[in-house]
Amino acid sequence: MRYSSEEIVLKQIEKHLSEIYNENVRINSVSTVGGGCINHAKKLDTSMGTYFIKWNSDCEKDMFIREAESLLALHKAASGSLLVPGVICATEPGEVPAYLVLEYLSPNGVANDEALGRGLAHIHKYSNEQFGFYSDNYCGATRQSNSWKLDWLEFYRVNRLGFLLHLIQQNRPMGNKELAVFEKLLERLDVLIPNKEKAVLVHGDLWSGNYMNTAAGPALIDPASSFSHREMEFGIITMFGGFSERFFAAYNEVNPLDKAWRERNLLYQLYHVLNHFFLFGGGYLSQALAIAKRYL
Repeated sequence: MRYSSEEIVLKQIEKHLSEIYNENVRINSVSTVGGGCINHAKKLDTSMGTYFIKWNSDCEKDMFIREAESLLALHKAASGSLLVPGVICATEPGEVPAYLVLEYLSPNGVANDEALGRGLAHIHKYSNEQFGFYSDNYCGATRQSNSWKLDWLEFYRVNRLGFLLHLIQQNRPMGNKELAVFEKLLERLDVLIPNKEKAVLVHGDLWSGNYMNTAAGPALIDPASSFSHREMEFGIITMFGGFSERFFAAYNEVNPLDKAWRERNLLYQLYHVLNHFFLFGGGYLSQALAIAKRYL
């Protein structure tokens, strides 16, 4: 009998869960849930409980391993202030597609913007001596360079904007005139960005689709974490909207932002605009150029 990719994954997960719990675990039912445009996503009801799974037969081999690493770090930093789904297991692709098994969180349409703001502010107090992360990981499908740096400006210039511009030139090259605009901006970062805050843990890709309202409160999902300047987090938060003034007010009650953070906000939004150009092309390049020229 020839099994589909999904059937192969489910059989392997059933076996994997049985090994983890040292008990014969059986999948009772499978239902489709939203999981974004990159991966297959399912809800599993099993003899051991309910789980959320993502799987992919065509992804970077360590994508789910790295996502699990981010989730574990966020769970530790949140210390109960926000929900972060527990990691059950994560694998690399082989004979079976890669998969990630998480605690299942029941969705609830009731928003709690204040709890989300306060919880994120609490996470942003979880600091580190250096900027970076334990491994390179992925913002969407784009690899992020997380090698450790002592200096935030160097990290943002080299590991974020510089690394991404290099990927773009390899895969979707822009003209010399356009590239020169971004290179000039990189040279000016030291006069545009204060270099004073500590490295703190950030979600890394916190748009409105990467948190969910659950019966027990807001939860963070699909992270691309690193220890960064916390203003970096607000680049993606402000890019598409979906975060109310109640969220910002609650955040500032716990961990007030610098009064001038909005003046620098587009500098951090630029990273995500460039990433969208790298992934999708189109008008994102003109949007990125407009942001860069604003600061020259």
